[in-house]
Amino acid sequence: MKYEDPACAYCPPTVRACRQGEAELRGPGFCPTKVDPESQQIARALYDDPETLKVSRESAKVEAEGYCKWTRVEEIVQFAKKMGYRKIGIANCISFVDHAHTLSGILESHGFEVVSVACKNGSIPKEDLGLADHEKVRPGQFEALCNPVAQAELLNAHGCEFNVVMGLCIGHDSLFFKYAKGLTTVLVAKDRVLGHNPIAALQLADSYYSRVWGPDKPAKPGKLPPAGRRN
Repeated sequence: MKYEDPACAYCPPTVRACRQGEAELRGPGFCPTKVDPESQQIARALYDDPETLKVSRESAKVEAEGYCKWTRVEEIVQFAKKMGYRKIGIANCISFVDHAHTLSGILESHGFEVVSVACKNGSIPKEDLGLADHEKVRPGQFEALCNPVAQAELLNAHGCEFNVVMGLCIGHDSLFFKYAKGLTTVLVAKDRVLGHNPIAALQLADSYYSRVWGPDKPAKPGKLPPAGRRN
């Protein structure tokens, strides 16, 4: 059987050969090392870029030094220090202004300059982008468009070297990543139903949140990649 795409999600717990440097020897047929070594070689060469190399090295140091000790907030602080960043941007959902206030204070207490921009900046009516009244969260009222493009452009314009996303909606966060010039990390992934803990939907996918499955749910999830990804 020849696989067309990498499918690391289906790697058995007893294999995970890349952790031991044994992917070529023990990796399944859908292992990236077996399916597309050319792309891996291209990616490996990109680490020769000085900035990419520095980010990778400092990230690894933070991982090792703070492993199971530092919160993600602490990791952000230490990574930014190791990178020598001076100015940090916060792109937050307007519902997270209070949390952004706390984060801004924490970052400033470590000597960083902080720029923060909420998603509703610009107060653009949703109708301006073609949304009908019934397509708003609260029909019949003014509703400002979430404006991640302006969030990115403002943080770019004000010299932010590193950005922290807090609770931007699906798609809005994607637009922020697209337009932001500085490196970006996520502190909060929004999930209004699960208290911003989206992994719970995966942990409970076969019980309380079984509704996440589509009509083609496999009888035994996790055994092999879908048929369309192999031949």
